[in-house]
Amino acid sequence: MPLSKDEREQFLAEPRIGALSVVESADRAPLVVPIWYHYTPGGELWVNTPPGSRKARAIEAAGRCSLMVQRTEPTIRYVAVEGPVVRTEPGTRELSRQMAARYLPADKVDGFVEFELSQLGEHLAIYLRPEHWISSDMGSF
Repeated sequence: MPLSKDEREQFLAEPRIGALSVVESADRAPLVVPIWYHYTPGGELWVNTPPGSRKARAIEAAGRCSLMVQRTEPTIRYVAVEGPVVRTEPGTRELSRQMAARYLPADKVDGFVEFELSQLGEHLAIYLRPEHWISSDMGSF
């Protein structure tokens, strides 16, 4: 059963690991990678990644990508969104903190942000406008 607009947006706003998919070249299947993401209902979805990464280059070339999130308990439910990249911005300490706080316990956020900035280098925030949605809740199955 498809989710309502509010249900799918709320589900996507929950902190889940997304499967980002982007066409990399015509002679290969899409690149699919797990990724942290941030979404606020009604807004844009964004991911944080190194600017020279394979996924960043593919997203820049394609101009669009998709993201799917799922759960299996208490029911099987998923939401997939696809749409255009609307902007990119240089990563900042605040964006790193915002993303880390979404996924990590509060006492681990500062350490992760320091690790990311000192060891993983420059990042890029890539913003996607959800344009097409697919969703389902399999109920008691």
